[in-house]
This record gives sequence, structure tokens and C-alpha cells, in this order.
Amino acid sequence: MSYLKKIFSGVCAGILISIGGSVFLACDNRYAGAVLFTVALLCICLKGYSLYTGRIGFIVESHDKEYFGGLTLGLLGNAIGTIGCGYAIRLALPKLGEAAETLCAGKLDQTFIQTLIRGIFCGVLMYLAVSIYKEKNNVIGVIFCIPVFILAGFEHSIADLFYFAASGIVSLKAFGFIWTVILGNTVGAVILPLLTFKGKAKNEKG
Repeated sequence: MSYLKKIFSGVCAGILISIGGSVFLACDNRYAGAVLFTVALLCICLKGYSLYTGRIGFIVESHDKEYFGGLTLGLLGNAIGTIGCGYAIRLALPKLGEAAETLCAGKLDQTFIQTLIRGIFCGVLMYLAVSIYKEKNNVIGVIFCIPVFILAGFEHSIADLFYFAASGIVSLKAFGFIWTVILGNTVGAVILPLLTFKGKAKNEKG
């Protein structure tokens, strides 16, 4: 896959996450919003688009330059897609922009460690959702893991990129928040595969 294709695949994933984020903001009932958000990852998995949070966990097994490069380009595409859609939604649907502003203001009240931990747990769930789909060819992980991370209050970096763009909040604090969530998602996504990988290695030696 060429560099541009990897970026465009990331943009497509970012657009779908933005749609999921939009319906979440539009729902008065957060439970309904959390369930409807799953349309984003369902379509991303079925279409094979590049979503950073869904792919970073697999770097444990595919830790080569090509995979890392693809992740980086995919993340760039995710950012382009979500930020572009966020500003478009704020312009077209001001009420959603207001909802995003309220949501993001609350996020910025979190401490660094709170944000990091929330990002880690989201990363665990995102890895599970995608790995179950890949290994079992089953979307059950997506259907349950996505509402769980939303309702639990965990942080998803790509969705947060959309929310902050839609909110119109641009600041160093917001920038630091996003990178903290990216770090948390990354750490969380590799926890289970690292433990599994070490377990397999021990069994093979034993």
C-alpha cells in the first residue's frame, strides 16, 4: 500500500469515527449514543480502514518499520479526517458544537494521570474489539467493547480529536490532552498481546 493510500485509509477511518461521535453528541440518552457509536468501528473493521487505536496493539507481533510507518501514516489520516469533520460539524450543526464544547471542557478538568489511565483502559478494549473480529470473524467484540469504553468514561484519542475540533477549543492544554490519550491508548492496546506473547514464549521454552 502506497503512502497516500495509507493516509487516505486513515482519513476514511477518521470520517467514520466523526460520524460515530456526531450521533453520540446528538443523543440525549448517553446509553443510546454509546450503542450507536459502534457503527463507526463496525464499518471500519468491515471495510478494512486504518484506525490507529484498532491497529497499534498488533505492533507486538508485527514490530517492523513498515508496520510502524503504516501506523504513523494512518494516525495522520485519522487526525485529518476527524479534525476536518469536526470543524464541518461545528459549522453545519451548531448544537452539536455546543455539546462538544461542554464535553471537552469536562475532559480538560482531568489530571494527567486520570486521562492516561482512561486512555489505557480504552486501549485494552479497542484491542479486544479488533482482535476478536480478526481472529473469530465476529463483530461481537465491537458491539460490546465500544459502548463499554464510552459508558465507563474511558478516553479514545481519535474520537477526542473529533470532539475537540467540533468544540472549537484550541489550546496547549487540549494538545497535551490528546497526546496523553494517544499514549494511554498505545499502552493499553499492547498490554494483552504482550502478556500473551510472553506466555507463549515461556510455554515454548518450557
